[in-house]
Amino acid sequence: MKTRSLQPPALKTDLTVLCVSLILLAAVCNPPVFSQTREPTVSPCKVGVRAPAFGFWTWAANSQVKVFILAAHFKTEEIPVLLAPLESWNAVAEASSSGVKFTYAGSVSEPQYCENCLTIMRGKVYEKKTRHATKLQAYSVHADQIISYAEVVIDPIITNPEALKNAVVHELGHNFGLLDCFSCKDRSTVMNQFKVINFSNGMEAPTACDISQVKAAYEELKTHVRPSPMVAKVMVDEGEEPVDDDTPTVIPLP
Repeated sequence: MKTRSLQPPALKTDLTVLCVSLILLAAVCNPPVFSQTREPTVSPCKVGVRAPAFGFWTWAANSQVKVFILAAHFKTEEIPVLLAPLESWNAVAEASSSGVKFTYAGSVSEPQYCENCLTIMRGKVYEKKTRHATKLQAYSVHADQIISYAEVVIDPIITNPEALKNAVVHELGHNFGLLDCFSCKDRSTVMNQFKVINFSNGMEAPTACDISQVKAAYEELKTHVRPSPMVAKVMVDEGEEPVDDDTPTVIPLP
């Protein structure tokens, strides 16, 4: 005996359409998930590429540094050139978390050895073998990396105003713990090598990577203070082009 369906044909059609619609709706609301491969992120301030390492001399956080210039060592028109880098570093005191500010205290006849004092002066520091024409001389009363007083010494060979400005902004970088970065890309840091003596390298203010590294240096100071930096002796192999070495040095207490 055959069993007849009791559903009307029209109802069957409606149910079929409804089922198909539900399947399509589910597909739209729940698309298939495919695995994605993300490209590894590269730090824009990689040390040795675009950023200098840190770990040298630093002023104590939030220091108010008095800056003196040896009057007999510079022409009157050179004074504003020397002061411009101070303002460049002052402008990033908050961003770098150092809180260090430089204040011009006037011209003097001899270096000042007072607490938080920096003297800018001329001196015979150029070495042909290393093409070194500037130097930071610093002293710490606690025999650690915190500067008590310091001198930025610039060889008389630097006379170009722009090169003079570049030299000072570079040496001030050493005041914030930054090391030279001769392998860094051009214009990525003020700690780049000076390839030609007495010519501008176009670096008049700390870069974003410099600021980032100074911030890291001062973050480290909160938990760890290093000993006074040692003087590094540069070895130049025969047949190789020498490079500048303006590593900060320690001077004795007067």
